[in-house]
Order: sequence, then C-alpha cells, then structure tokens
Amino acid sequence: MKRCALAMLALLGGVLVAVGIPPLGVWPIMLLGVAFYVLATQLSKPSGRTAFLLGALFAWGWFAPALGWMWHLVPGGFVVAPLLFALMHGAAALIAYRLAPRAQSTLTQRIVVLALAHTLAECLRFIAPFGGVPLAGLALGVADTRLAHVARIVGPLGVSLWVFLAGGVLAEFWLRRREFGWRTRRATFVLLVGLVAAQTAGQLAPSGRDTGQLLRIAAVQGGGPQGVLAIDSNPRDVIDRHLAATALVDSGSVSVTQGNVDLVLWPENTVDVRDFSVSKVRQELVAEAQRIDAPFAIGVTEDAGDNFTNAQIVMDQSGTEISRYDKVKRVPYGEYVPLRGLLQSLGAPVDRIPRDAIAGSKTAVIEVPRQTDSVPLAVAISWEVFFSMRALDGVNAGGQILLNPTNGSSYTGEILQQQQVATSQLRALESGRWVVQAATTGYSMFVDHDGRIFDRIPIGTQGVIVRDIPLRTGRTIYSYLGDTFIAAALLLMLAVASWRVRHQTSGDT
Repeated sequence: MKRCALAMLALLGGVLVAVGIPPLGVWPIMLLGVAFYVLATQLSKPSGRTAFLLGALFAWGWFAPALGWMWHLVPGGFVVAPLLFALMHGAAALIAYRLAPRAQSTLTQRIVVLALAHTLAECLRFIAPFGGVPLAGLALGVADTRLAHVARIVGPLGVSLWVFLAGGVLAEFWLRRREFGWRTRRATFVLLVGLVAAQTAGQLAPSGRDTGQLLRIAAVQGGGPQGVLAIDSNPRDVIDRHLAATALVDSGSVSVTQGNVDLVLWPENTVDVRDFSVSKVRQELVAEAQRIDAPFAIGVTEDAGDNFTNAQIVMDQSGTEISRYDKVKRVPYGEYVPLRGLLQSLGAPVDRIPRDAIAGSKTAVIEVPRQTDSVPLAVAISWEVFFSMRALDGVNAGGQILLNPTNGSSYTGEILQQQQVATSQLRALESGRWVVQAATTGYSMFVDHDGRIFDRIPIGTQGVIVRDIPLRTGRTIYSYLGDTFIAAALLLMLAVASWRVRHQTSGDT
C-alpha cells in the first residue's frame, strides 16, 4: 500500500481507539483501531522513520479526541499534550522496530514487542510530565466489562497490554488469512490462548472479602453549572447547593427511616474558607450532623499562608475534627502551576490559578467514628483517583471502602467525567473495595468491588444517594505488586523478546 494510505490507516486506528474510550466507550471498536494500526506497521516498507511516523499518527488520533476536554479549560494544553504523547508513542514504535527487525523476527514477535513498547509508553505517561497524566488509557475502554477484571492481577498497565495484544491478534489473523495449517499459525494461537488464560485468571483472582459489616453512606451532590472556574464562582453558592441537597435526607425525598446514616460525604472543594475551624459554615454543618445524627466527611479548601490546602475533614456531631487527609497528588495547571515564572514571562494566563496548593504527606486514610469504634476508609481526592497507587495507599493501610470526593465543575462536557467513572470502576477492581464517588456537579455514584455502578446522579443534578456499603478487607494480587513491579516485568519481557529475536536461527517475515 502507498505510504499515505498507511499513514491514514494508522491515524484512523487511533481515532477508533478514542471511540472505544469513554464517553463513547464502544470497546470492540478500540480493538479494531489497534488492529488497524498494527496492519499499517506490518504492511509498510520497513524503516525507522516510517515506524516513528505511524506510531505518532496513531497516538495523535487517539489522544486528540480523548483529551478534548482540555480545549475548554487549557487550550495550550490541548495542543501540547496530544503532541507530546504522540512523540512518546512514536518513540515506542521506533524502539519496537529496532528491537524486532522485520528480517529477523516473526510476525507474532513483532506484534508482542510493539505491544510491550507502547504499554511502556503508557507507563511513562503515568509519571511524566509533571507527575503524570494517566487519562484516556486503553484500560478505560474496557472498565465497564469483565475484561477489566485482569486488573486485579496486573493493574491498568496490564489491562492496556491485554487490549493491545488482542488487537494485534486480530491483525495477525487478517495478515495470515491465506495461510493454512497449525505450523504457520501456531504462535498466533498460543498468544490467543495466553490472552484467554489471563482473563480466566482475572475472574478467579482474589478480590478481597466482606467483613459482614455495613456502613450506610449518604453521598451529596449539590449540582449546578459546568465550565466554571474557582476564580469566577462564589464559594457560598457551592455551600448553599450542598446544604440544600443535604436537607433532602430524612425529608421524605431521601428517607433513611430504616436506620441511621453512618457517614455523610460532601465532595471536594465544597467548603472554601480561610479557616474551617472558626467558619460560619462549620456551625451550619454541625447543625446538619446533629439533625441527621451522623458524622460528615467534608471537602475543605483552606488558606495556608499565600497558598492553600485541599483536604477531606471528618467532623462528628459535636463539631470535633476526628480525622483529616490532605491531598497529595495535585493537578498541574489546576491546583498548581509548574514553571509559573517562565509561563508568566511568556504571557500565559497563570493568574487563572493565582495560588498553588500545598501537597499533603500523610497516608490516604480517614477514620469514621461509630458508636463503639471507628472505621478506616481510604481516600483518593479527585485527580488522585486516576493514579492506582494513590488509591491503594489508603487501601493497603487498612481502608475498607475507597472514597473519591471530587469536583468536576471546571470541565465542560462529559469526556473527563465519563473517564473518571471508568477510572473508579478500575480502582474498585484493583483494590477489592467499594468506591463512593461524590462530585459537586456529577457524577456521584457507588461502585462495587466488581466494578458495577449503582445509583448514579446525572451531571448538574442536585441530589443525595444513600446505600449500605459492605466493609471489606483482604488484598488483590495487584495491590501487592504495584505499578513499579509491573513496569519492571514489562521491561524484562521486552528484553527477553528482543533477545529471542536476536538469537533465533531463522525468521518468518
């Protein structure tokens, strides 16, 4: 095929991957997109330059639509981020080409090496730039299916590798469609069996266990408009919306007459004050806590000198602060501005984020008081939920439910919000815990340890959802391994695959 046609095929493959990722989420199309890209790489004339170009086009077609939410929030980031990630994946394709030259490797080997290289590029996105941007990953496309259960063992990187290899198998079957017999297709079938075996293991893998106890949680969503920056909003409006939503509890709209609520969860950033301990809203919340007879976990933004903190504070019915977790993983260009001085000298609108958040340092666990004891709950505040290890930080420290208080009001459309829903499903599978997501404007919901969603409140709607959430203990295999081990295993697999290519006596081109 002509070079231009192959370039368009790789670009189309990337676009189809984006279609497979939420908000559209048509996951079989994602597999087809990967297959198109693999076909483009294998039908092109072998050269490093071509490999890099096809990999970069594939990734740009993938990330430009899947990161479209950036256009409304940070237009410059929308231009730079897809281009940067395209360069990362272009480099991955080039490395794969160098490690598995077409003249020395089999088709299956090339597909495996290509999948490993691109998965390692995804690993790089987990940590760079500015601490990582793990959005729009392949794993999100299958988060709502049983295919994602392999995350219990290998996490999001392993799910991404599985998806890429599955698309590669489709491409290989097409490329070998005129070949017959076990001998020529043996490696393809072995790879297919490996993919099925991985899925079987994911279904059977440990996923924690119920303690037999329940915690009744009310997740509050104040509702309101989207696309509103903090500097353009009145903090009191947010408080009033959430007080109005909380008033629905036991008012007939949300009845809990069969038992008391054990915890009321307010989203991230719902209270923005200089000092929460002496603020008027604290007294208003005490009144609500006494009316409902339950402690509150409140998303509080407080002044900290010239900067601010972003915390989740547990307050009991008397107004006493029981526990507190300060957000560790901050949002670049959302909660702090990397390279602020340089960007300001270039005329960038850094005044949209006039102050930087101070990062916390404590384990991501809060204690929720009960009549005779307290319950440890893991916390991942908003952006942190996109990072598996931030969620597991609290779970591995004993958290029996994972809370995700979040604020999506700055974003326009549903791209990021839908990806966060899929991310919460993955975190539930990886941790073996229920996830309670409470958002200012949506989505608020419950997710069980198998990734199933319950009681989702639509975006912009004011409401409260109440459910008895099972307390769970135990750990998944992935919670022991972590991303560092998985990345090291991927590197080892890539090295072994490359070694086999270099030392085999004959090749199948």
